[in-house]
Amino acid sequence: MSTPPLAPTGMASGPFGGPQAQQAAREVNTATLCRIGQETVQDIVYRTMEIFQLLRNMQLPNGVTYHTGTYQDRLTKLQDHLRQLSILFRKLRLVYDKCNENCGGMDPIPVEQLIPYVDEDGSKNDDRAGPPRFASEERREIAEVNKKLKQKNQQLKQIMDQLRNLIWDINAMLAMRN
Repeated sequence: MSTPPLAPTGMASGPFGGPQAQQAAREVNTATLCRIGQETVQDIVYRTMEIFQLLRNMQLPNGVTYHTGTYQDRLTKLQDHLRQLSILFRKLRLVYDKCNENCGGMDPIPVEQLIPYVDEDGSKNDDRAGPPRFASEERREIAEVNKKLKQKNQQLKQIMDQLRNLIWDINAMLAMRN
């Protein structure tokens, strides 16, 4: 399925209708597509808010005749907004498909690489300072340190119990000697 060229809203594809203008319109870069997609999403949100505003102000037809003109006017506005909303969703789908087509050969970057972290001393990790550390690696290291810490705490508890028992035995021997 071929997607038609996307031009920003309200702008013509160019003063010339020749094949060069059509070729330039087909070679829209991904950043422009993302901007168009962002504007489309904003339009969708705006239209949706308008639809909810109309629905909130709209009274259901309950046989009262003095509001039928207002009701019909709001109903046609609502239907128009819904039609425009479906058109915007189709436009967003086209932009999405075109972006995926343009980015098809790119290797996706794992999300862990995009998350910055702060060292224990409060300084921010900078990629220029050395190789980047990922959040998953740091989490794994923290889990290992916690495991080792629990083991050391268990060993210290055993040593304290042994010392307590030894002191108890010594005090018992001293008490029996007196």
